[in-house]
Amino acid sequence: MLAVLLLHVVAAVLAPVLVRWWGRNAFVLLAAVPAAGFGWALTRLAAVTDGGEVTETIPWVPALDLDVALRLDALSLTFALLVTGVGALVLLYCARYFEPGDEGTGRFAGTLTAFAGSMLGLVLADDLLLLYVFWELTTVFSYLLIGGSGTKLAARRAASQALILTTAGGLAMLIGLIMLGETSGSYLLSEVVAEPGSGPLLVAGTMLVLAGAVTKSAMIPFHFWLPAAMEAPTPVSAYLHAAAMVKAGIYLVARLAPGFADVPGWRPVLLVLGLATMLVGGYRALRQNDLKLLLAFGTVSQLGFLMVLVGGGSRELAAAGLAMTLAHALFKSTLFLTVGVIDHATGVRDLRTLSGLGRRLPVLAVIGTLAAASMAGLPPLLGFVGKEAAFTALLDGGLPDRTVAAAELAGLVLGSVITAAYTARFLWGAFARKPGLAPTEPAELIHPPGALFLAAPAVLAVAGLLAGPFSPVLEPLVASYADGLPLLAPEAEQLALWHGLQPALLLSLLTVLGGALLFAVRRTVFRTQRRLAVGASADEGYWNTLQALDRLAVLVTGTTQRGSLPAYLGTILVVVLALPGAVLLFRAPWPGEWRAWDTPIQALVGAVALIAAALALRIRQRLSAVLVVGVTGYALAVLFALQGAPDLALTQFLVETLTLVVFVLVLRKLPKDIAERHRPRERAVRGVIAVAVGTLMAAAGAVAMSVRTATPVSVDYPEAAYDFGGGQNVVNVTLVDIRAWDTLGEISLVVVAATGVASLVFLRRRTGAVERLDPVELARQERTSRRAPRGQWLAASAALAPERRSVILEVITRILFHTILVFSLFLLFSGHNEPGGGFAGGLVAGLALVLRYLAGGRYELGEAAPVDPGLLLGAGLLFAGGTGVAGLLLGADVLQTAILQTTLPVLGDVKLVTSLFFDIGVYLIVVGLVLDILRSLGAELDRQVDEDDPIDAARGEVIVR
Repeated sequence: MLAVLLLHVVAAVLAPVLVRWWGRNAFVLLAAVPAAGFGWALTRLAAVTDGGEVTETIPWVPALDLDVALRLDALSLTFALLVTGVGALVLLYCARYFEPGDEGTGRFAGTLTAFAGSMLGLVLADDLLLLYVFWELTTVFSYLLIGGSGTKLAARRAASQALILTTAGGLAMLIGLIMLGETSGSYLLSEVVAEPGSGPLLVAGTMLVLAGAVTKSAMIPFHFWLPAAMEAPTPVSAYLHAAAMVKAGIYLVARLAPGFADVPGWRPVLLVLGLATMLVGGYRALRQNDLKLLLAFGTVSQLGFLMVLVGGGSRELAAAGLAMTLAHALFKSTLFLTVGVIDHATGVRDLRTLSGLGRRLPVLAVIGTLAAASMAGLPPLLGFVGKEAAFTALLDGGLPDRTVAAAELAGLVLGSVITAAYTARFLWGAFARKPGLAPTEPAELIHPPGALFLAAPAVLAVAGLLAGPFSPVLEPLVASYADGLPLLAPEAEQLALWHGLQPALLLSLLTVLGGALLFAVRRTVFRTQRRLAVGASADEGYWNTLQALDRLAVLVTGTTQRGSLPAYLGTILVVVLALPGAVLLFRAPWPGEWRAWDTPIQALVGAVALIAAALALRIRQRLSAVLVVGVTGYALAVLFALQGAPDLALTQFLVETLTLVVFVLVLRKLPKDIAERHRPRERAVRGVIAVAVGTLMAAAGAVAMSVRTATPVSVDYPEAAYDFGGGQNVVNVTLVDIRAWDTLGEISLVVVAATGVASLVFLRRRTGAVERLDPVELARQERTSRRAPRGQWLAASAALAPERRSVILEVITRILFHTILVFSLFLLFSGHNEPGGGFAGGLVAGLALVLRYLAGGRYELGEAAPVDPGLLLGAGLLFAGGTGVAGLLLGADVLQTAILQTTLPVLGDVKLVTSLFFDIGVYLIVVGLVLDILRSLGAELDRQVDEDDPIDAARGEVIVR
């Protein structure tokens, strides 16, 4: 089973490449993937119908007891056959639906194949959380398929609507699944159904799971997203909205029904919503003029019918529901594909403007008529068998309450009458000649359908035709599932085309005759519908709700966020003081002995930090205040060094230096002085909060150090660092090996932050290397300034005005730049055993770029690092993450260090650890981050000043940069 799912993943990844190579014919090859899954499922048919099942379990996250648990029984096999069989035919259909050169075909092919794999995984999953993962994957891929290329506003709105509704239902379902798992004591779906457990969480969890099912299957009041999704291409409608995605809710209800049908609220919710959905969907279908929308509302109606059957919780209704599910997938997919052929051939879907198409496309007319006959419940098609089985089940008391069964039967008969009526309207609108129109309208076919284009709907229509007479063949499969539910009727009725003259047959005849009558008086029906039409709709209610939420969000944001950073920070700090502070004050065990310092030097450094902090409160110049605050950071680095933590001290020194540089770059856009706009009382409040928070953190540190009773984990770190990580620098080994997953997450966050900062600064474009000086302009500048040829150092500084240059800084840069870079590489390669590492080395290299920028300006930065910072960030992240694969190949765990030792000529004994490459990735990310900062806050701001606000320097004036 896992191999079939992985095959879909591989095909989805390769699909864009295949489409680029072979065009639309690549769909034929892609269709072989779900076809292979269909063949595999058929090979398991005998084992499943004999009462067996196929299971497969692969550990996923052992620490959390999460497994990829897959299970194939009668129910999942039925849906797997639908998903793979219809999926293969829809992909084959796409080979002629799309035209050569259509934009986005490769992306569509990959997404549709990925959706097919996700839907197959959903019906095979036997783990609650794995089921949710596949559930949400179908939501995401359906969003991409409905939205298409994103160029159509209606498609984007429909996609976002489907995403929001189904995701909201999915989140509710997730909470419900967790409740059911905790109540049952197991997260295996088969065990949960077998032993649901009891308790208050059972009912609540069940209702939340049903919320996810009814939103996914478009039940009232969430039905409106399905007709809106008809903006998607026809293959999407035929697959997702007839045979796959909307069946997910039906599948989930059918899966849980054997164990949860007697849970309070189960039957009332499903029976009421299902019947109401059937009637409302059919009523809306009667007045649609777009063939695709007519089928969409018909699908809503049929989904309501299926929900009543699978949610009834009896053996006879379950058997009818499974048979009707098969029939619906066959006839509704056929009808959607038929509409796609009509649209493709004529460019028209409005039934009021089509005429005589049945004579011009007789094969298509036969295909559509067979599928429509199955939808209306005419013999000998499978739709007739399924509908008669449903009527028989309710007539025989398929529900515990006979009164409810009679009411449901009456509703289903009425819904079936409406179904027959809109089926007749579909056939009349699509293929019949109409008064007032030409015998053939439109006059010319844009794209006459070929054999391959008609193959998929033809196979589905023939399958629906043959499945009726041969329905007894389906009985073992249907019975294998249905036998798991209680039988309420005197005896179970087998699936068959003919059961003799019985009430169910008369009801089927009544529905057909009633539908024909309703179609015959359609004009009167339309007038009545217009007269009874209301101005509101569920769709309008949805958008009104979103607008109300938007207005509420604006109101809350405007009330709570006034643009005052001190107010935000003060609120956060007050909460910290109120909650953790109260616990610390009243519940924490305070240390019995206090020690102010270990050496007098610590006291001296602490005094310097306190004096600097006090001065920062009094200084009114921004630059001076930043420098004084920097002193506190350097003081902290000195304390680290005094405590015997050279790695922390080195990193703190480098980070503090780079932070000062960033502050200075930003301060160029701010006024020189800090304006005093706050009253003394406000400053006093801020001071109290600041002192209180500082005291709180000091007390928290003291309490944390005094309450330890267990041996610190750091005691064993030095030995483990060498034996396990192959290094003597405990800090570095911890970062790149022992806690490598944490580091990977942190550097990923750094990449995101760098991208966000640059996006806020750049108004024209986000990506690209630092701007470089045009060679012609550089030569002109060199001639003007009488500088050395371009081959000399800091050549781009010729573009700077003389008053913006510093000879001393240029000379220092020439001397130190290479030395600093070499030192950064030394820190990188020695960091596993000595102080340093990729982070510290990257910071040092970044400071070298800072020096080059300060000496030569923005063009010199481009000469020093002519590379896109985003490329460095991405390459570093890929390099660090790819190290995990190296560990696997060498027999270790993901991101675990593998130690390679050998003896080489000349070099002697050589020891190499794979975590070095992880550190190289960190190095590249840090260098890319610094370069991105210099590019955005340095070079870009310089460009804005040079182009929009040039500096007018007086004669003889020197501007210090």
